[in-house]
Amino acid sequence: MATGKAQKKDKLRHAEYYDFQEIQDKLYADSSKGKVFKHLVEIIALPENIRLAYRNIKKNHGSMTPGTDGKTITELATLSDEQLISSVQHKLDWYVPQSVRRVEIPKGNDPTKKRPLGIPTIMDRLIQQCVLQVMEPICEAKFHDHSYGFRPNRNQQHAIAQVHKDMQRSNLHYVVDIDIKGFFDNVNHGKLLKQLWTMGIHDKKLLCILSAMLKAEVAGIGFPEVGTPQGGIISPLLSNVVLNELDWWLASQWEEIPTEFPYKETVNPNGSVSKSHKFSALRRTKLKEVTCVRYADDFKIFTNSYQNAVKLFHATKSWLHERLALEISPEKSKVINLKEQYSEFLGFKLKVIPRGKRSDGRTKYVVESHIREKSIAKIKPNLKRLIYDIEFPSQGKRTEYQAICRYNVYVMGIHDYYQLATKVCDDLTPFALSVHKSLRARLKERVKTAKQVRKRKLPCEVPKVIRERYGKSKQLRYLAGHAVVPVGYIRHKPPKSMNRKINSYTPEGRAEIHKNLDRIDMTVLHYLMRNPVLYRTIEYNDNRLSLYSAQMGKCAVSGKVLSIGDIHCHHKVPRYLGGKDNYQNLVLVCEDVHHLIHATNPDIIRKYMEILGLDQKQKEKLNKLRSLVHVESY
Repeated sequence: MATGKAQKKDKLRHAEYYDFQEIQDKLYADSSKGKVFKHLVEIIALPENIRLAYRNIKKNHGSMTPGTDGKTITELATLSDEQLISSVQHKLDWYVPQSVRRVEIPKGNDPTKKRPLGIPTIMDRLIQQCVLQVMEPICEAKFHDHSYGFRPNRNQQHAIAQVHKDMQRSNLHYVVDIDIKGFFDNVNHGKLLKQLWTMGIHDKKLLCILSAMLKAEVAGIGFPEVGTPQGGIISPLLSNVVLNELDWWLASQWEEIPTEFPYKETVNPNGSVSKSHKFSALRRTKLKEVTCVRYADDFKIFTNSYQNAVKLFHATKSWLHERLALEISPEKSKVINLKEQYSEFLGFKLKVIPRGKRSDGRTKYVVESHIREKSIAKIKPNLKRLIYDIEFPSQGKRTEYQAICRYNVYVMGIHDYYQLATKVCDDLTPFALSVHKSLRARLKERVKTAKQVRKRKLPCEVPKVIRERYGKSKQLRYLAGHAVVPVGYIRHKPPKSMNRKINSYTPEGRAEIHKNLDRIDMTVLHYLMRNPVLYRTIEYNDNRLSLYSAQMGKCAVSGKVLSIGDIHCHHKVPRYLGGKDNYQNLVLVCEDVHHLIHATNPDIIRKYMEILGLDQKQKEKLNKLRSLVHVESY
């Protein structure tokens, strides 16, 4: 259910941290102007880019997954700065990737089927990250605006919001659903490299490196002739490059079609450009009105009539075959009248229903959306399994408190994602009662209501995020002094459109991102709830959550936003000096600040002070914490 916002913000901060942002800004600006790039490998091999890549993959959970050589990020961490940089630069001179480890995981939409993942070695992943950091700003400048998957600052909510707009405001009530047969397994390597060339990537050495990545041997299978390996760091970007041509082809049929006269364009508050005057004029012609919304290889083509939809279906099918050598799945591809049938997209099913009259007297249609049946079918057994884990925590090798946390995070994740459905209450309420019965049946009288807790004055620890969100619900239950989040307590939240002003590769766009960092990141908060620190008290773990909310997810000293893997809970008065796990004695800091609080070696202190660049006020906060651990002020 996580959106990945936390990871994207981390990458932005790390780029600023390692002084690579200016280079990425220039790549983006030059690409926007149509310039070509012939010496990108030199940028990829820069020490600051390699350090940035290491920082980014170190924080990734997958960094502990071994490739065919059995190594993880732990082995890279033993290298000195010079050794790591030299090793990457040497490999880039004549790049030959090691074999890829193949694993199979259940497909998201059908657990009975398997999806292959290719896991490169940790060194190859590091090199892919180095390449990604240079290629992404170039490609971002070329990507179409209505592509939302695997891109910085974009997510499923933005795609759903655009779908709502096309269906409800633009009155496009016919949709072409096209399913590309085995997209990731059938990407044509030669065509992909030509598309990169068209985007302005004219560095032949880089294209050779990318070709080597695509053709890396899969252990036990051989060398692939087609396809982008799912599991590689660079693969999502390359898949977007392939389908970007489709985005622009569809846009050329309506949205980007040239007109004889220039029409007035206005900028909306969210930064998007309104072309309403142009579109009004185009609607008076015989042209087919069409828009496309794409998330990775899942895309919807909207139009205003059945005849247009049929023409677009056949035209798109032919275009995919002729231009990209891709085939569609006949049984999954169809034309749908949204007034009569639902269309499925990103775990939802959507249609339009009549709702009153428009100002011109015509019937007004609004979006009605549900959680799709396949998604609901997965939620119920998952919840019952999590309840079983609460009853028998030792079988899952976790404590009861951890099991309750995992249950709560799963339910909150469902609410965060599926609240975008207009009928989410109708979808979740029926089995909320069933889940409640399972809780009572398995955990007997241990489950308490809020009334019972108050009456018996039972001790309870309720994290602030749960208290604020679910505190008014009569469905909230308590177990062993901990809140258990109710499944049925949810209301619809309209999907929010993307703020087009946000851009990771312009100073103005980053300023918009930093404005949004004043809100805590729910992805990180859910992670903390799901992963309490082992062998620490319940008080410690609950206070850790409260501190994250109270500090707005920021380091108490440097003020930098805390990311997963970079959150250290520091005892102001150390435990060996009698410090406790109470709220007043704890503070959240980033890893570098935590090292600095305890550091006594002048060289180490100097190193971290240079990295952090603390101002006078921040130094005072640091020295106050250092004095409490009986270390000299700096």
